[in-house]
Amino acid sequence: MTGVLAIDVGGSHVKALLEGETEPRQADSGPDMTAAAMVAAVQRFGVGWTWDRVSIGIPAPVHGGRVVVDPVNLGDGWVGFDFERAFEASARVVNDAAMQALGSYEGGTMLFLGLGTGLGSALVSSGVVQPMELAHLPFRKATFEEYVGEAALERRGKKRWRRDVHEVVATLSVALEPDYVVLGGGNAEKLDELPPGSRLGDNANAFLGGFRLWDPDAPARILG
Repeated sequence: MTGVLAIDVGGSHVKALLEGETEPRQADSGPDMTAAAMVAAVQRFGVGWTWDRVSIGIPAPVHGGRVVVDPVNLGDGWVGFDFERAFEASARVVNDAAMQALGSYEGGTMLFLGLGTGLGSALVSSGVVQPMELAHLPFRKATFEEYVGEAALERRGKKRWRRDVHEVVATLSVALEPDYVVLGGGNAEKLDELPPGSRLGDNANAFLGGFRLWDPDAPARILG
């Protein structure tokens, strides 16, 4: 089947789903995964799938469809990488949090926070997705990510991590005034209670966002 291949690149895994299929496929990623290695991994586990368009969500700043800074939790070689040439297909590259936010959006003003290896973030208002880099802004004695990322969960323990997530959500909600907050990422399900005004996202929405990148009737569009 030919269609859109949506790729969600994370600090621990790279996952992909072909439009029309129901089961994603994945491979391990990690701090040594370069852009070329990611493409090779997708081509290996994507055997049997055919696509003519590719959507790629990457945990890094993306401007004009190109990565401008290598991801903090991955290898190098992402800046300026030609994904269209590598995949031999039309490609749209966006920040990974923005792609999942696009798939999670249900109107109004929504703040998306991705609780994974790091902290992804995007704001959607009036149908426009604005990728954000909130993770490394100052918070307490460090940054937001250093309190709610994967390393913080392992270092500080689940109880303190949950408390910190609630505080981070409250702080960012006061600053950005969203109608609602969506918490996605692999660690969101480890919350025993959701912060006020928030709902649990679904990681499958990253793929929906990837498909929506090519849909002219999608409920939102991505800037940057």
